[in-house]
Amino acid sequence: MSEPRGDERFYGRLFDFDAVRALQRAPRRAMFDYFMRELRPTATETVLDLGATSLTEPLENMFELYYPRPERVTAAGVEDCSFLEARHPGLKFARLEAGKPLPFPDDAFDVGFCSAVIEHAGSREEQARFLAELIRVTRRCFVTTPNRWYPVELHTRLPLLHWLPPPLFRAAIAGLGFGFYAKEENLNLLTASELRGLLPSGLKRASLARQRFLGLPSNLLLVVEK
Repeated sequence: MSEPRGDERFYGRLFDFDAVRALQRAPRRAMFDYFMRELRPTATETVLDLGATSLTEPLENMFELYYPRPERVTAAGVEDCSFLEARHPGLKFARLEAGKPLPFPDDAFDVGFCSAVIEHAGSREEQARFLAELIRVTRRCFVTTPNRWYPVELHTRLPLLHWLPPPLFRAAIAGLGFGFYAKEENLNLLTASELRGLLPSGLKRASLARQRFLGLPSNLLLVVEK
């Protein structure tokens, strides 16, 4: 990343980030449990975790933290996440090039997991290509993204501004010091209908659920099977 994400820089004196992470743990675990129930990966199936991060807090790489069979996992990301191989023996890390096709053949993995990444893939066209690539290299996959209609934007932790038309939202958060997230290529939030609109035709299954936080739908959970 060329500049700080913005949230800790902006809020560092206002919030206890250990407390913020504690609040994040339960919903992230709930998303992982939903993945396990819906996709039911077996002990022999291979799994692609698309979107590994170089942030070393274990919760940031949620899938590796919780998945019980690291030897079946390939973690892939544009940042250097090779430390995951030492942290989770048997796991393989693959470095990706941003905006490029995934370096795997068709159906290379039985299962794909991709949490809170697609909103960072750029324009709607780029997001559609990103999702199509994930579907191409997996037999079935799971995708999560924050729900644009949740009243708090989960990256900046600002309320309601993200309900403005995108150009106004980006101008507003740029003025508040969130230059990184003000760029479409770094944050492009999705509604449920927009996420569905990215899907290719001819899928065997494409089901969309909503995870709730404090009673409101905070995240979209997409399950795809070819």
